[in-house]
Amino acid sequence: MSKLVVRTDPVANNLKLRDAMDRLISDSFVRPFWPFDSSVGAFSLDMYETNDAVVVKAAIPGIKSEDINITISGELLTIQGETRQEEETKESTYYIREQQYGTFSRTLNLPTAVVADKAEAEFENGILKLTLPKAEEVKPKVISVKAKKK
Repeated sequence: MSKLVVRTDPVANNLKLRDAMDRLISDSFVRPFWPFDSSVGAFSLDMYETNDAVVVKAAIPGIKSEDINITISGELLTIQGETRQEEETKESTYYIREQQYGTFSRTLNLPTAVVADKAEAEFENGILKLTLPKAEEVKPKVISVKAKKK
């Protein structure tokens, strides 16, 4: 019976480990986490489809409805806005300062054709809900089958 001898390359193994550690450090510390940061997908959302519409629910806390802009161009949906700092306390010493301010944007491919003119948007408690009616040509059609008379 013969045995299989496998040669290991310690230099190659160390390079793989170094690459993994570089990625870990870069992803964890170099790129700061912020819910509206484009590197982490802007803000969290859900998109689902019903028989009649595509529905998008996006969590955009700490923003007013008038600061949100929604556009549909072809099969692209763009949600953008801006968070503004109410006031900055210059006399105080900050111990933690994590809140971020500025513009944010997220563009999605819609899964099917929609009628943009009939879209509805609701914003309540930091949740944006878009209901985008499907175009008639992509809605499911029910075809009834009739028995042939003899």
